[in-house]
Amino acid sequence: MLSKAITLIESTRDDLRTKGQQILDRLLELQAQKRKGQGFRLGISGPPGVGKSTFIEALGMEWINAGHKVAVVAVDPSSHLSGGSILGDKTRMERLSMNPNAYVRPCASGCVLGGLAQHTDEVVMLMEAAGYNMVLVETVGVGQSEVLVTEVADMCLLLLPPAGGDELQGIKRGIVEAADLVVVNKADGDLLMPAKRALVEYRSALHTARGGGRAQRPWWEGSAMLCSSVDGTGVANVAKV
Repeated sequence: MLSKAITLIESTRDDLRTKGQQILDRLLELQAQKRKGQGFRLGISGPPGVGKSTFIEALGMEWINAGHKVAVVAVDPSSHLSGGSILGDKTRMERLSMNPNAYVRPCASGCVLGGLAQHTDEVVMLMEAAGYNMVLVETVGVGQSEVLVTEVADMCLLLLPPAGGDELQGIKRGIVEAADLVVVNKADGDLLMPAKRALVEYRSALHTARGGGRAQRPWWEGSAMLCSSVDGTGVANVAKV
């Protein structure tokens, strides 16, 4: 039922989208009558190859083991030539997608700028109305303009690889300022020491970005930590933030 409602919301046909909006309005009305509070929304961004899907699965399983119901919106980039998307994120989250307390929905960006799809906010509201109290929103990637997730999520997490120095220059200031939490992934094996060095550099970058952003966001305090999505080290600490 949830999948059908999301398909209606995302449809380009006016008649189907109207039906989807009617379903959403009714669900929100019922939710308001029950006076049920909104769940927690976590936006996740990061460069390609950083392990976002593996991290999301590890974090989602951690929340499920704590008694939560988890939903994932995985926004996949669309081709500017064909308009198509691979939508393969669900296959990389096998444990999470098969869990009865989880729901994974890949969505095409539709060539919309900002890191999200056109109807991501509505999809998240449908998931919350369906009873999922922890929603993870994965953006298409990382860059200066991929900051729309801050308007949808309660908290923005920036997942980064265990490398610093010149590679830090590739992380645009816009997304660094938008991040509430920076997590250095793949902190295991031979990459543990590089990850620790990168953590120091990323904390310094956060401090610099925080100085520039205080005029607009005086309450903002970012932080950084290590984790390994493969062996689970540090994932529980991220889940508690």
